[in-house]
Amino acid sequence: MTQIIALAGSLRSQSYNKNLVKIAAKGAEEQGALVVYVDLADYPIPLFSEDLEAEGTPAAVNDLKHLFAGSQGILLASPEYNGSISGVLKNVIDWLSRPSQGIDIGSAFDGKVAGIMAASPGGLGGLRGLGHVRDVLNNLGTIVSPKQIAVPAAYEAFNEGGELVDAELGQRVNALGAQIASMASRLNDQ
Repeated sequence: MTQIIALAGSLRSQSYNKNLVKIAAKGAEEQGALVVYVDLADYPIPLFSEDLEAEGTPAAVNDLKHLFAGSQGILLASPEYNGSISGVLKNVIDWLSRPSQGIDIGSAFDGKVAGIMAASPGGLGGLRGLGHVRDVLNNLGTIVSPKQIAVPAAYEAFNEGGELVDAELGQRVNALGAQIASMASRLNDQ
């Protein structure tokens, strides 16, 4: 079965990006994919340091690496911080892109497909940060869908249940999840 990782680059419990990636995850599930939702708040990962890495890869990092290694696709919602990727997300990517010591878990990113999205209170919806996310993932060998979603004015874009108020936008987010599941399934069949 095709497995997709869905995560947001935010630790905030009421994150707009967590809501957004869950909508995309529903689209992937409708395509028959097994979606594993990852809340980065559940993984206490220290700031990356080669000195710390030399002492041994933290258990939370290895746990995430195992999840990613068993997946063919990634749905990623990234908040935009100062026009770029969030520090939390960049730190996780930095740890996951490193080889694990003593065990061969496999690549967290190479050869996987990804759909990227962002929600932001600003008028561009996190669009500036998505370019950086795309660059980082491409550099790690991830096939990033040319389709991406940016949701501006996020404070009014979601209802209390975490769904998008604009039904057409919700369908586009759902379709991105479905597309990634379909691409990952084809990749999995090869």
